[in-house]
Amino acid sequence: MVVETRSPEETFALGEKIGRTALPGQIYTLTGDLGVGKTVLTQGVAAGLGIREAVSSPTFTIVQVYEEGRLPFYHFDVYRIGDIEEMEEIGYDDYFFGNGVCLIEWAELIADILPEEHISIKIEKDLSQGFDYRRITVEGLPDEGESERL
Repeated sequence: MVVETRSPEETFALGEKIGRTALPGQIYTLTGDLGVGKTVLTQGVAAGLGIREAVSSPTFTIVQVYEEGRLPFYHFDVYRIGDIEEMEEIGYDDYFFGNGVCLIEWAELIADILPEEHISIKIEKDLSQGFDYRRITVEGLPDEGESERL
């Protein structure tokens, strides 16, 4: 599924829809260049899960846990990870295989440990379409019915 957004508000709204339809145990991987809107989409996912506190990238802590929503939300930012052992040190498998929703920014950096079953989200810019244009590709949703709701 491909969604085009033309403002940060539209990107946030897509994230919010994803959060509203997210199920326990789902893992979302999020890739895209610096400044493409990964955190804006993540903030939307958190809002869709009912999380009201401020959400920012946990760049120096690797994972930020939010438990106030309808499901626990585990927000990973692995941009600064040195090697996979750092993921093992934080007990990533407890998050990946728990009852919450995981969202992993820069997921391509830990591809070796990602479960086969995950939902991939790629955000791309195309400046010829305008500064705020984003092409967002979502793959791996459990069924087509869910993707139609997005």
